[in-house]
Amino acid sequence: MAQAKTVTMPPPPDPGRSSRQGHPWLTLLAVSLGVMMVMLDGTVVSIANPVIGRELNASLSDLQWVTSGYLLALAVFLITAGKLGDLFGHKRLFVIGIAGFALTSLAIGLSDSITWLIAFRVLQGLFGALLQPAALALLRAAFPAEKLNMAIGVWGATIGLSSAAGPIVGGLLVENVSWQSVFFINVPVGIVALIVGLLVIKESRAASLSRIDWLGVVLLSGAMFCMVWAIIKAPEYGWGDARTLGFLAGAVVIGAAFVYWQTKAAEPLIPLSLFSNVSVAIGTVLMVLMAFSMFGAMFFLTFYFQGVHGLSPLDSGLRMLPMSAGMIVASPLAGMAIGRFGPKITISAGMLITAVSMFMLSRLGLESEYIDSAIPFALLAFGLSPVMVGATEIIVGNAPEELSGVAGGVQQSAMQVGGSMGTAVLGAIVAARVADVLPGHWAAAKLQPLPPEQMAGVNEAASYAQAIPIPGAPESIVQAVNGVVHMSFLEGMQLGFTVSTGVAVLAALLALFVRAGRKTEGAPVHMG
Repeated sequence: MAQAKTVTMPPPPDPGRSSRQGHPWLTLLAVSLGVMMVMLDGTVVSIANPVIGRELNASLSDLQWVTSGYLLALAVFLITAGKLGDLFGHKRLFVIGIAGFALTSLAIGLSDSITWLIAFRVLQGLFGALLQPAALALLRAAFPAEKLNMAIGVWGATIGLSSAAGPIVGGLLVENVSWQSVFFINVPVGIVALIVGLLVIKESRAASLSRIDWLGVVLLSGAMFCMVWAIIKAPEYGWGDARTLGFLAGAVVIGAAFVYWQTKAAEPLIPLSLFSNVSVAIGTVLMVLMAFSMFGAMFFLTFYFQGVHGLSPLDSGLRMLPMSAGMIVASPLAGMAIGRFGPKITISAGMLITAVSMFMLSRLGLESEYIDSAIPFALLAFGLSPVMVGATEIIVGNAPEELSGVAGGVQQSAMQVGGSMGTAVLGAIVAARVADVLPGHWAAAKLQPLPPEQMAGVNEAASYAQAIPIPGAPESIVQAVNGVVHMSFLEGMQLGFTVSTGVAVLAALLALFVRAGRKTEGAPVHMG
């Protein structure tokens, strides 16, 4: 009788499975709202940068740090946040991240100096880092295997749409309210995400991991900070300056020490075995190269639209509308294409389209019309979407579930590293090119030579296409000076986009080495 009773009774609850119960789609809503805040803040500031520069008397280097400081903080803490979530619970980290992100957004909007603004942006990035790896891990815990890829597709589309919508949202807010409002808007969104998250998300953690690799955290953070600092400051110091070379050397030495330590640590911050799968390794690099192109492009195009063409913040955001609208169509199509053709063809084709877009943007000039930027922006949407969706599935789909938080951190850290590097590297290229061509344009315009300190100010203004007021000067002189500024900036921007074109071609070639990965918990991972 006991045996018969055992057969007819339902199986006891599985503690591991209980973490997958709850409301999967409401969980998706909560984590999407959180990720949307982070991604919007990564791009919305690009539209506000010219206004922030004027109102807070910021230099190009300052404005680069407004963007790069945020992205760098995200990048250096994302993997750590993923490990913290594995240990202490992804819901707990997600809730803390939402609350902290909203509060630091409020503090940024209340800042009255560029120094405080940058400081709070870095802190905001740290809280943002708590959100992103937790999001992927929570989705993996909430959805059954057969629906996981669909959820990841929606999550990836949220990333793409948020990034693309940033310039338009920023334009509306900066023009009709203030630059501060692009940060204040995170407060109500954060409150909604916090309430939904507390009510519907079930806790998830990887109990087998027991410690944090704090030395790894310090080494990785130090290496990345030295690298980005050197690149951003190189135009000011000079590439051959001892300070620039010292920071670059520091990045190499500390980075090598980090890799060595990861092979020795009992529980490393980044298990290097994660990259033994070719698709995981290449997917990580592709995320870096994709973000390099996207963030670098948007950083300088706002200066082009508002400085060279004199457009308002809203009109500047609307110039980027073809990319935003294109993302709505391209993101789901990218998921379908990857499911049918696999990542090798789809991602490679996407990066080739991106390369064409970057080349077209490198041809923009003083007289360019709306259509001249609309076509490459539309192409950019269809070029970047396959990489966003495909690289996410490649990395997450091949990672062991017990390292889901770490894999989420690696995937998102790669994107932030790429964005920070794109802003820093392309900024350095533009600034160097401007400094190189400005004296020639100045002489060709037959303008009176200026003392070195005044010429340095003109060079700084030209680095981000800022008009130079000359009280009491004839209109012809004002026009000539600003014409030189705009021509110099254009040459720098064109060189920057030419470099981005090469980066996109490199990524297209690299994608050809992506191979099919194993399935995740029996669910197809849309790989060819």
